[in-house]
Amino acid sequence: MTNVQRDGRVALVTGASRGIGAAVARVLASRGMRVVVNYRSSRGEADEVVASIGSAGGRAMAVQADVRDGAAVAGMLEQVRAAMGEVEVLVHNALVPYAIKSFETISVDELGSKVEQEVRAAFLVTKAVVAGMTSRGYGRIVYLGAVLSRRPDEGMIALGTAKAALSSFARFVAQELGPRGITVNVVEPGPVSGLLHAALDQQQQARMAAQTALGRIASPDDVARAVAFYAGDDSGCITGTTAPVNGGLVMN
Repeated sequence: MTNVQRDGRVALVTGASRGIGAAVARVLASRGMRVVVNYRSSRGEADEVVASIGSAGGRAMAVQADVRDGAAVAGMLEQVRAAMGEVEVLVHNALVPYAIKSFETISVDELGSKVEQEVRAAFLVTKAVVAGMTSRGYGRIVYLGAVLSRRPDEGMIALGTAKAALSSFARFVAQELGPRGITVNVVEPGPVSGLLHAALDQQQQARMAAQTALGRIASPDDVARAVAFYAGDDSGCITGTTAPVNGGLVMN
């Protein structure tokens, strides 16, 4: 039986208009959290996520902000505080665009820009919520990583390097914020169904699934449930860790 949390904590999910972010928003709302659905440009999809949460009896709001923009992040937090209060749970999922190129063809600017923007976005959203979490002596921060940070794949040097930097960043933040009652962890998905359709055909996806110990590719809900564990009270003595959600494609 699911351990349902009904404490009404305020959770901010960045990049939550679709895919993993939308799944996370719905799962957290189903566990009693009041969810902020952040989006950059997909207002219609964000509104659909909010509506689906509302129709299921939850509470959510959509707030636009490019999380690479400090002023936009500050404005988003002002809106959230006015409507719901301080953010107690941050799930940073927003994906910064990147070049899909080999080491031979990628430029130093393309690689460096991805790494810089990845860390910049994580830094800005984390800075924005830490004061409120500190005032309560409670906080949950979850970053979405990628299995590519540990399992290289063709053309993915920019994303893999950036997510490796994010994982390292998370451990430093975890160490510093731990005494304040704030936990910081990374959920690291492998390939996710529903997000591969544009890149891989059914046969390719089947071959990828066959490489996993479980014989299947993770769903957005699989990832969302792992995030929800770190976002809740059951994970209160876990920080600075990385949880792989890849069906055993890569094992620690």
